[in-house]
Order: sequence, then C-alpha cells, then structure tokens
Amino acid sequence: MNRRKWIQQLSLGLIGLAGATKLWALEKLELSKDQWRQRLTPSQYRILRDEGTEPAGSSALNDEHRDGHYHCAGCDLALFSSAMKYESGTGWPSFFDYIEGHLETKTDFKLIWPRTEYHCARCGGHQGHVFNDGPEPTGQRWCNNGLALVFEPSA
Repeated sequence: MNRRKWIQQLSLGLIGLAGATKLWALEKLELSKDQWRQRLTPSQYRILRDEGTEPAGSSALNDEHRDGHYHCAGCDLALFSSAMKYESGTGWPSFFDYIEGHLETKTDFKLIWPRTEYHCARCGGHQGHVFNDGPEPTGQRWCNNGLALVFEPSA
C-alpha cells in the first residue's frame, strides 16, 4: 500500500465516511456489461444499468424504519442515511436529502417532459428521479428504486 492510500485509509477511520468523502474524489468503478451481469441480479441490472424502474409498492425498503444507511446495490457506496428517509406515499423509498458527493444528476426526457434522473457517483448505477415536492428542509423528494439499494443497519 502506498503512502497516499495509507493516509486515506487512516483518515477514513478517523473522520468517518461522510467527512472523508468530501476530502477526496470518489474513485470510479467501471465494469463491462458481462461483469455487471455477474455482479447483479437480472432485475438489479435492468434498473441500475438500463435505467429501468421497479413497480410502485414492490420494495421491502418501503417498510424499513431502522437506523442505518442505504447503499448502492452496484458498488456499496452509502447514498442516504435513515435520518433522510421519509414516507412519501409514492410506493418507492424516498429521501429528502443525500450524502453529499455520492449522487450525480442528469436530465431525462424519456416521458417527453424533462425530469432530473440521478445515479451513483461511483459506479453510475441508476437510482431514480428527484422532484421538488418533498418535505423541509430541502423540499426535495429523491425517489429511489428499492432494488438499486441495500440497507445496512447501524451496529
């Protein structure tokens, strides 16, 4: 392990995930289509790699209320904390905020009118869409596919 990697690992342990990711850019994870197919279930592949959407109300994460973090199912990057989650009534796990630097957005015209689509900043996996009808303090609703997430409860 080189000195820079060692210092980064030490800092991650001392500062914690949220603070440390602000200090260094995320290293991108780039895999071939075949590698993604080996890593993901067919349903996860359709959502994360082909920008699909799961049916409303189908995710077990809608009923997840424990403390913890929601990670990208493609690369395990923490995207949301449980404190950011709220019940939107839409049928998809929804969050009013995200872990800074861990999501990237782009404009999506698939339904004719423009929407803001968001992806994992590390692996580019499609997560969902963000809307401006959420609760305070942000007024945003980060509407996520449950299959694109893995919940990690706090210890």
